[in-house]
Parts: sequence; structure tokens; C-alpha cells
Amino acid sequence: MRIIVRVAGLATLLCLAVSSAFAAAPPAPKSSHGTMVIVFKDGHRQSFNLSEIERVEFPTAPAAAVASTPGNPSWPSRAHYLGKWEVGDGNGQNFFITLEENGDAWRSLGHVHGRWEYVDGEARVTWDDGVHDAIRKVGSSYQKFAYGEGKSFTDAADNITNARNTSPHPI
Repeated sequence: MRIIVRVAGLATLLCLAVSSAFAAAPPAPKSSHGTMVIVFKDGHRQSFNLSEIERVEFPTAPAAAVASTPGNPSWPSRAHYLGKWEVGDGNGQNFFITLEENGDAWRSLGHVHGRWEYVDGEARVTWDDGVHDAIRKVGSSYQKFAYGEGKSFTDAADNITNARNTSPHPI
């Protein structure tokens, strides 16, 4: 009878040892530091805690497919538009447009606030007074396209002047 009890006890211990070996390990503690920020083409941002990311995958595409994307290879990055731009007012005078990372825009002409977004490789600013400006790459230089109140970025511009980033950021 003792042998049966010992064998049963040993079998129970063996079963417990095997089941604990296959039990899920507790999740690793999350780090309180380290994040990854993704900035989308429209300018909004999303942050991810690095301790929650297992891996980042980038789908590969043949080089010909990337090169055939209309306009895309020649578009400057969103970061290229950040900073202070010297632009014309359409009457021979210059003023400054400042584009900030958070989407705020400031116009020295009248000290007007606005919001800007990166759309199709250009900076589009909607000012609080209702007018719009777009800074676009044209050939190897940049131009400011001005649109009056009630016009859209696809309408004919009221005036087009040269634009120069006085504080360029790396592309």
C-alpha cells in the first residue's frame, strides 16, 4: 500500500512540474521610457510605447513601382516646410510665414494665426482671416500661391510669388 501512495505522490509531483513548465510566463514589465512617433502625410501624429511593439514591418516594393508613383519622388518631406519662409505679398513687398511642427502657422503680414497641413508634397495654410496660402516646389525653387477668402487650393491663385525658407531643415 505504501508503494502505491509513493507512486501516486510522485506522479502528482511530476504532473505539477510538467504543467508549470508549460504555463505561460508572466508578461515582461513595460518600460516607462521609449516611444516611437509616426507622423502621417496629413500632419497628425501617433505615439507608440516601444515596449508594446514586437516588430515593425515595411512592405517591399520593386524600385520601378516606387519610381512610377506620380510626383512622389520629387516631393519634399513635411519636415522640409518647417521654419520661417520669406514670401512675396503680390505687390512687390515681402513678409514671413512661419510653419511649426504642431500645425500652427503665423503670418507677419497683419500678425495672423493659421493652421497648416502637408498635402501632396506642399504646405497648405488656412489663415484665421479666411484666406489660404500654399507653398509649393516648382522646379528647383519654391513659390507661394495666394488664394482669397472663399477660394480653394485648386482654384486659380490670386498671386504667385517666390518663397524661400530662411531656416531650412534637413530633408
